[in-house]
Amino acid sequence: MTTRQAARWSAPFIIVCIQSLVLLSDAFSTSFGWQGKGSPSHSQLIATDTIATRLESANTKFHADTDRDDVYTVQILMSDTGGGHRASADALEDALESLYPGKFECDIVDIYTEYGPFWPFNDAVQIYKLMAEYSWTWDLFYQFGETEFGYELNKLMLNAFCYEPFKNCMTRTFDSTQKRADIVISVHPLCQDLPLKILSDLDASSGGNCGGDGHREHSNQATPFVTVVTDLGGAHKTWFNPGVDKCFVPSDVLNEKAKSRGLSASSQIVQYGLPIRKGFWPEQISNRGASSTPQTLDAMRQQLDIDNIPTVLVVGGGDGMGGIVDIASTLGKTLGDQRTSEDDNPQYQMVVVCGNNQEAQQKLRKMNWPGGVKVIVQGFVSNMDEWMKASDCLVTKAGPGTIAEASICGLPCLLFAYLPGQEAGNIPFVEESGFGKYSSDPKEIADSVSLWLKSPEKMQAMKQAALSAARPSATLDIAQELAEIAFSTKKEGEAVVTVQ
Repeated sequence: MTTRQAARWSAPFIIVCIQSLVLLSDAFSTSFGWQGKGSPSHSQLIATDTIATRLESANTKFHADTDRDDVYTVQILMSDTGGGHRASADALEDALESLYPGKFECDIVDIYTEYGPFWPFNDAVQIYKLMAEYSWTWDLFYQFGETEFGYELNKLMLNAFCYEPFKNCMTRTFDSTQKRADIVISVHPLCQDLPLKILSDLDASSGGNCGGDGHREHSNQATPFVTVVTDLGGAHKTWFNPGVDKCFVPSDVLNEKAKSRGLSASSQIVQYGLPIRKGFWPEQISNRGASSTPQTLDAMRQQLDIDNIPTVLVVGGGDGMGGIVDIASTLGKTLGDQRTSEDDNPQYQMVVVCGNNQEAQQKLRKMNWPGGVKVIVQGFVSNMDEWMKASDCLVTKAGPGTIAEASICGLPCLLFAYLPGQEAGNIPFVEESGFGKYSSDPKEIADSVSLWLKSPEKMQAMKQAALSAARPSATLDIAQELAEIAFSTKKEGEAVVTVQ
């Protein structure tokens, strides 16, 4: 190896090391899990009258307890290190609007990209992508970040360099009130410690007082601060700070982790599920206000203008990661060779979503496919819920959001890639829940999917297992509690002003 080659190889590693030690990026999230089967907060199958009752109850309570002209302001702190944080923030905003139309104004802000003072703080997104490419560094620094030294180093660096710029973020005002947020929500592991300290200082300077709640770490904090954990089966310790008002967790494992970090099981920790995009909510909510009927498999395929035959959806994530070309080509050829009839019509259909991977799209579109399979190649899509609902099974990397959404659609999952540290636990979740398996070998993937499609009994059993693991109403449950916190806090604040 020449000196130039060695330098080219080592440069990314050096950059990753320096950036990670300073920032401890979101890469140090965690592996997948879910609520324990014995104690789900809500059943997967929710009757229409139950949903309607909840909506009516929420709006009745809202109009009884609040001024109809009030607007409640929410600041949601996150970073675009992976798509899950923004997706969760968007889902919460949509849920608040669905439950309380026109009453909440949300400000979703990537606090690191927009307010990071300099590199590497304002370059968190590129750090994420670089570490994902060199995934062994991801695993290494995940373990480092869990040490007390790594945790304290992260706090020290953020406080030293980001306090003032982050304070500028948290003092920005809303058009509707010309004041800062009524409630602050974090959907990112690095948006707890420093934002809580800043919020406490802001409230102290404006005469706020929290009322003496015993669990508070920041005694001057009056503005509610809530954490919504977007990891599932395990979480980095930076997610959990005893100073929060509420911490929403999706699983028994994270419930225990929160308690181990000093949060109160009775007054702070709330367990529902993962916030998911509106298209995956119960249909009577996601289609609220529209004159639509529940979509059947056949109807969804007709809407997407694809054939009504057994369909496999292959997804590589937003960046089309995980060797999607080799997997799709092997799977497509295997399915195409399974033709049992003499006519020219394809027996199977494969939809490949390449995300932003332009090279993968071009390669797959140029391939010659066997006559027994129809292949549809897509780039980035914004209607993933429709593609999932039109499919019979899913081949995907082990991202928690994708798996959660797939379970709601009742899709058997073949997992082909994962990021060490963050996504390793997603695999046993799927396998032990009974709706999929893992393999990184394209030939084994193709053979497994082919066998699934040949066995209607197997497919039905896996579909039911996926539905049993799903939590489609979690976003609405979380949003309703967030609203109640905002209502009660504002009402208490007005009462104090009246007394004074």
